[in-house]
Amino acid sequence: MPALLAVLMPAMLVTVIASDMVNLVLPSIGAQFGASDAELAWVVTGFLLMFSVGIPFYGRISDRVSLRRLFGFALLTYAAGSLICALSPDLPVLVLGRIVMGTGAAAIPVLSIIAVTRLMPEGKRGMGIGVISAASGIGTAAGPAVGGGIGEFLGWPALFWLMLVVALVLLPAALRVLPDQAPAGASRFDLLGGILLGLGAGLVLFGITQAQVAGLTAPSSWVSLVVAIAAIALFAWRTIRVAQPFVPPALFTNRVYRAAVVVAFLAMIVNLGGLVLVPLLVVDVNGLGPGAGALVMIPAGVAVAVVSPLIGRLSDRIGTRPLVLTGLAAMGLFVLFLSTFTGGTSLIPAGVGIFGLSVGFIFVMTPVISAAAGALPAEQVGVGLGILQGAQFLGAGAGPALFGVLLTARQQSGSGAVNPLYPGHEGAAFSDAFLAMAVVVVPALIVAYRMRPAVALAATPSRDADNVH
Repeated sequence: MPALLAVLMPAMLVTVIASDMVNLVLPSIGAQFGASDAELAWVVTGFLLMFSVGIPFYGRISDRVSLRRLFGFALLTYAAGSLICALSPDLPVLVLGRIVMGTGAAAIPVLSIIAVTRLMPEGKRGMGIGVISAASGIGTAAGPAVGGGIGEFLGWPALFWLMLVVALVLLPAALRVLPDQAPAGASRFDLLGGILLGLGAGLVLFGITQAQVAGLTAPSSWVSLVVAIAAIALFAWRTIRVAQPFVPPALFTNRVYRAAVVVAFLAMIVNLGGLVLVPLLVVDVNGLGPGAGALVMIPAGVAVAVVSPLIGRLSDRIGTRPLVLTGLAAMGLFVLFLSTFTGGTSLIPAGVGIFGLSVGFIFVMTPVISAAAGALPAEQVGVGLGILQGAQFLGAGAGPALFGVLLTARQQSGSGAVNPLYPGHEGAAFSDAFLAMAVVVVPALIVAYRMRPAVALAATPSRDADNVH
C-alpha cells in the first residue's frame, strides 16, 4: 500500500494548498486587473463553493464509477483549471479557472478516504487516514506561505503553473495504482436530490461569506440563506418520497455515523476559525508583521504532520471515543487559553494556542473518519464519506465567516472582553471570538460522548441501527 499513499498524500497536499494559496497575492491580482476587494473575494469563494458542493457528489458517484476513472477525471479537471488561471487575461477568467479547479479538487479528499477504506486492510485504515490527515494539516499551514513566497518572487501565475505540473505528474501514477472496477451492486440514485443538496450547501456558505463582507442585512446574504433553507427542505422532502434518494435515510440510523458528521462539522468550525483568526491576532493585537503571522503557524503544521499517522495507528488499536474526547477537550482548553492570554506583545501565547488547537483537532478528525468508514456497510461508504467530508468542509467555510462576523461586531461595539480573565482592552474582540469557539466545542463533546468505541462496533456491524435507542 505504500504506492497508494504515495499518490494520495501529495494529491491531498496540493488540493488543500490550492484552497488558500491565493490569499496573500490577492492585492497583486487586484492591482493587475483593477479589481475591488469584493470582486477579488470570488477568487477564493468560487473555489470553495465548488469544493463544498462537489464533495457529496463525488462520494455518491464513487458507489457507481471506479476510483481510477473518478480520480483521473478530477486531476485532469484540476489541471485544466490551473491552466486557465495561469493564462487568465482578466479577473472573470481567473474566477472561472478557480471554479474549474474547485470542481476537480473537490474529489480528492473524499476519494482519498474512500480509497484507503476500500483498498487497505482493516487494521491499517486508521494509519492510512492519518497519513491523509497529515497532508491536509501540512497543506493548511503551508498554503499561505507557499502562495506568498512564490507569488512574491515569481508572480501569482507561477502558483497555477506549479499546480498544473503537479496534477499532470500525479495523473499517470494515480491511474497505475487505483483499481478500475466499479463497486458491485451499485444502484441508481436521485440526481435532483443531489442538486438540491449541493445548492443548499453552496448557498449556505455563500450567504455566510456575504454576511461577513456586506453584513447580514445585505440581499446577497439573507436571500442566499433563505433560498438555501428552501433547497435543503426540498432535499429532505425528496429524500423521504423517492425510491432511491441521493442520501439513503438508513445512513442516519447509524449512531456512530450521525455523531461523526456532527463532530466533524463542529470541530472544523473551531479549527478553521482558529487558523484564520490567530494570524490576524498576531498582526492586529500583538503588533507584529505578516511574516510573523505565517511563522506562528509553522510549529502547528509540523506537529500535525508528525502526529497524524501516529493517531491513525492508535485509533486502530484503542478505538475512537477516547481519542475524540481527548482531542475535543484539548481544543476547548486551548481556545480558552487563546481567549485569556493573547493580549500582550509576544507571539508565544498565540503559537502555543494554535499548536494545541491543531493537535487536538487531529485527535478528533482521524479517528472520527476511520470510525464512520468502519461503521458503514460497503454499499454506503461512498455516499456516507461524501456527506461526512462535505459537512467537514462546510464547517471550514462557515467557521471563519461566522467568527469573522462576531469579531467585526465586537470591534465596532468597543466594549471589553466577556472573558473576565482577559487582562486588557486591546484585542477584546479576539478574546470573545475564541471564547465563542470554546462554546462550540461543548455540544461536540456531548455528541462524541455518546459514540460507542469503533472496536466494539466492528464486531457487531449489523446492530448499528439498533444502537440508536
